[in-house]
Amino acid sequence: MKDKKKKHLEEMAQEREDALNENQAKLAEQELDASEVATELENLKEDYAKLKDAFLRAAAEAENTKRRCQQEIEKNSKYAIASFAKELLSVADNLQRALSSVDEQTHANCGAFIAGVEMTQKELYHVFEKFGVKKVDCMGKVFDPNLERVVQEVEDATKPAGTVVTELQSAWTINDRILREAMVIVTKGGK
Repeated sequence: MKDKKKKHLEEMAQEREDALNENQAKLAEQELDASEVATELENLKEDYAKLKDAFLRAAAEAENTKRRCQQEIEKNSKYAIASFAKELLSVADNLQRALSSVDEQTHANCGAFIAGVEMTQKELYHVFEKFGVKKVDCMGKVFDPNLERVVQEVEDATKPAGTVVTELQSAWTINDRILREAMVIVTKGGK
């Protein structure tokens, strides 16, 4: 009986040892699985961060493209008539020349005709203004190389050097952009 008990105890000890080994193996496997899960979780977090960054960049780029397109559309609509308006400036110049050439006697004889030319000029300027085309007054001001082109210099000690004394062709802008520069005569003497 002792042998049986001893054998039975040994078998129980062996079973417990086997169960312990099995539990340790399962625990090691679970730890390995937990480690794999943690690694996979970290990889997923990195992938998420990369995708989120890519999405935010793409969204920002789309917004920038939309803004640039909107600005381009606004710019095109503001300056679409620039070439047409530039061609009409010669009409405005000719109307001004016609009115400038009228003396008192002609004015007395052709008053109604001259009034019609003046009204036509006034209407043309009104239409220009409606579309952002404006005449720039340069007379008596200091020469501005961004707006004017000097065609001649004259001596005039009464005015500072670089003062516009004659405007041969007027400067015009369209929505604050130069449409045509002025041709001017400036002084080269003076204080």
